[in-house]
Amino acid sequence: MLDAKDKIEGAAAAAAAATVGQPPEARLDAVEHAMTEALDAVTVPSVLYISGEEDPTAPRATAQPPGHYFLMEDDPRLPKMPDAPTLLDFFNLRLRPSTHLLQSATLALKAGHSEKIVLACLLHDFSVLGFIRADHGYWAAQMFEPYVDEEVAWGIRYHQALRFFADEPAGYAYPEMYIRFFGENFRRGPHIQRDYEYARNHKWYMTGRAITINDIYAFDPNMVVNMDDFVDIIGRNFKQPKEGLGNDNSSSAHMWRTMRAPTRFL
Repeated sequence: MLDAKDKIEGAAAAAAAATVGQPPEARLDAVEHAMTEALDAVTVPSVLYISGEEDPTAPRATAQPPGHYFLMEDDPRLPKMPDAPTLLDFFNLRLRPSTHLLQSATLALKAGHSEKIVLACLLHDFSVLGFIRADHGYWAAQMFEPYVDEEVAWGIRYHQALRFFADEPAGYAYPEMYIRFFGENFRRGPHIQRDYEYARNHKWYMTGRAITINDIYAFDPNMVVNMDDFVDIIGRNFKQPKEGLGNDNSSSAHMWRTMRAPTRFL
């Protein structure tokens, strides 16, 4: 008897085979539809996930097919998480490829930075790769605050603002990449200006600045990196809860549960 994951993968393969020759977008839609249909439970995407693609203020029907329930557990389409997941489990099972984070941490390690700064570099874009892109520094800092030194979380939070301001004496020029991404006339939001001014005069300014220095240059397709180089640093500097991330009742446990099971109905 097929388990849920086999059933879903079979439906996806059948849809892919049936749409050979069609445009990539049409094939992707067909595969996603087939996977959803193969679920025994119904998934409903959160409004946040579809805003922009759809008008979030528009009425949206939430249909419950006869004989089906809404999904209230881990999504079988996703890699199965351990009962007590660790930080490395989330890296391996819920994040996009983390090459950029590994490169950033490797640069910081080679530059002789402290383990706290190396860890901050390893985690600074965690939210971009697995949670929420917008305001990712703030989201990631909130996720990690219960588990890392206060300085690490501070640096992750304020790299969000510091990235948009040059500090050439410290070795950070305004990235040309941002001009390509956002244009010559890009204007920072008032919260970015406010947080930059606060961080610029803070005792941990150089922690946040070190993240930006080792961030913007960490896009080398030929650089060989390995998470094994950071396992011991994580072990010494990340307070892994024995219950597993999301099960420990910390102030950010709900965020880890959302990453683990992002399609739960409630």
